[in-house]
This record gives sequence, structure tokens and C-alpha cells, in this order.
Amino acid sequence: MIIGVLAMQGDFSEHVAMLRHMATQRGEPVQPLEVRTRAELDVVDGLILPGGESTTIGKLLRDFNLLEPLRARVREGMPVFGSCAGAIALARTVGGLEEPLIGLMDISVQRNAYGRQLQSFEIDLPVADLGDVPMRAIFIRAPAFTSAAPGVSVLARLPDGSIVAARQRTMLAISFHPELTGDDRLHRYFADMVLSVRRAAA
Repeated sequence: MIIGVLAMQGDFSEHVAMLRHMATQRGEPVQPLEVRTRAELDVVDGLILPGGESTTIGKLLRDFNLLEPLRARVREGMPVFGSCAGAIALARTVGGLEEPLIGLMDISVQRNAYGRQLQSFEIDLPVADLGDVPMRAIFIRAPAFTSAAPGVSVLARLPDGSIVAARQRTMLAISFHPELTGDDRLHRYFADMVLSVRRAAA
């Protein structure tokens, strides 16, 4: 299966490296593809939206005429995984933005909710569906999920109760950066989502 990584801005190369590690070291049936064009978007089975600068990502999606095709594919059920700025792109409501980007996941987010670069932090975070061992979660200028609709499954919260990971059908959104650690469990979780959709369509 081909899992794309939107490769216009941000830390896309780290996600690609994580997928390559899954394929070569774990034998996962994953082929990563950097996505910059409509043709590349059309062939992927799932897409990762990396961290970066959400307004820049939105501008580039519009400049390269990818925003509406991407929305269409997500509406059709293509699995999508948004990390940090990618989660902002998925959210239906974003504090500080006049309009959402993709805007199809029933969550509200606040950008830079935990402060600027100097306020970055790490924490051992239990994540539902990933077993009993917490993930090392790295938060860098991270958004907070300020609300989630009833159809959204909350996968992780900070000790203060703040939502930092959620799933709605084929959409997965997190506030932190698993691609900056050696823990590939969330990427494997997403690959399983993609595989389930492929099997259902077969």
C-alpha cells in the first residue's frame, strides 16, 4: 500500500523515514511517497499531513491546486493522519484562522496553545489502542484540541485533561510529533487504518 506524506513544508522527511523503517526493518507492506502534485495524491492509499506552519501549508495547498482534491479524497474515505500543523489542517474549527483548511474532522483546535518554541516539552503519554506502554510525546508549538464532537474517539489526554490525540472514522489527529522519536506505533496504527480501508474496498 502507498502511504503519502504531504511534502510541501515542515518535517515531512522524518515521516517518510519512519515509513521506510517500517518497510525495511519490520517488513510492513508500506511504500512511502512524497506528495506534491495531484497525480501523486491520486495514487496514495492514505496520507500523512506533517507538522510545520499551518498557514503556509494552507497557502501551498491552494497555490498547487491540491486543497479541493484533498478534501474530496478525505470525504471519500481516504485515511489521513495529521500531526501538529496537520491536525490543525484537519480541524473543522481553528482558533486564529478565519476559515478551516481541510476542515472535515469534528474537532476544534487552538494554535500554539502551549506557547512558543521555548515552551516545547516532552512527556510519557498513554495512548489508547497502543497498549500499556506510554509513548514519548514531543510537543513543539503544539495545538490543543479544545473540543471534540460525540463521534470523535479521544485517544490521549495530558494530565490536565487536555485532548492531544483523537480519531474520527478514517481521520487521525495528534498534537505532538511521533516522527521525532524511535517509536513507530502511531505510524503502524495508521497503516492498519489504511489496510482496513483497502480490504473493505476490495
